[in-house]
Amino acid sequence: MTEPYAHGMLDVGDGNQVYWETCGNPTGKPLVLLHGGPGVGCNERMRAGFDSEKYRAVLYDQRGCGRSTPNAADPSTDMRHNTTQHLVADLELLREHLSINRWLVRGGSWGCTLAMAYALKHPDRVSEIVLSAILLTRRREIDWLYGGVSRFFPEEYERFVAGADEAASVVPAYARLLGDPDPAVRERAALAWARWEETVLSLEPNAKPTSFSTRADDDLIEFVRICSHYYANYGWLADDELIGNVGRLAGIPGALVHGRLDLSCPVETAYELASAWPGAELFVCDESGHRPSEAKREYLRAALARFADKTIN
Repeated sequence: MTEPYAHGMLDVGDGNQVYWETCGNPTGKPLVLLHGGPGVGCNERMRAGFDSEKYRAVLYDQRGCGRSTPNAADPSTDMRHNTTQHLVADLELLREHLSINRWLVRGGSWGCTLAMAYALKHPDRVSEIVLSAILLTRRREIDWLYGGVSRFFPEEYERFVAGADEAASVVPAYARLLGDPDPAVRERAALAWARWEETVLSLEPNAKPTSFSTRADDDLIEFVRICSHYYANYGWLADDELIGNVGRLAGIPGALVHGRLDLSCPVETAYELASAWPGAELFVCDESGHRPSEAKREYLRAALARFADKTIN
């Protein structure tokens, strides 16, 4: 496993400190890895998906999660300063802090939304974009994940809605519950949310048996609080804001991979994005879902290898 050669905390304002680390070749091509969730945080596994001799990889924990502070698991943490626009600004501050001119942006799931929002705001700072498990946080995508897909799991969805006690606006209801001062309320809501998300992925070829404890730790509470906060607000993005403007990224190569069996994020989003983005390529893996698979990893490794030797002007 590639170990970080540098790390630190970056003051991004609003009382927030963002944890970052760099690994690989200090003189290699800059690559920034955007974790999913939102709210999952970066982890050691993310250090293995690139050629450490050719890339200078930057990993970081987005606001409120992982080693960044304050942590969203604390109900007193103010979530008003945690939006997509804040995260885009944080990413640009991090680039400047590390004295990087342009970098390859790599995102997965929620990280795709952040990658596209950042690239459209700062296209001159992006050399290439590599995305997997494509999610753009459009209204129809979120409404599907926390509503429409229930036609496959009606029993579990009934349990999910009951956990929020508010069927008409289930995602905002969970966002409120995760900010409740009572830890028991937060724990119950986090476990109910996690159960639903795992249920949606349960039909995938590499799905793991679902098991739930009777207690949610701070990592889960932090993740669900951030996730529900973002999705209740559809990422603070106008519908089709990202796809509608992707033509501005013409000239920036894009490599996209998506699993056809992904029930959480239907493949239509990946197809629409690739169709609207001049110069983007899409690989749809017929045997994969949302989770990583060897076929998807192979495509991503090949894309990163292809881009590794491409000169950044």
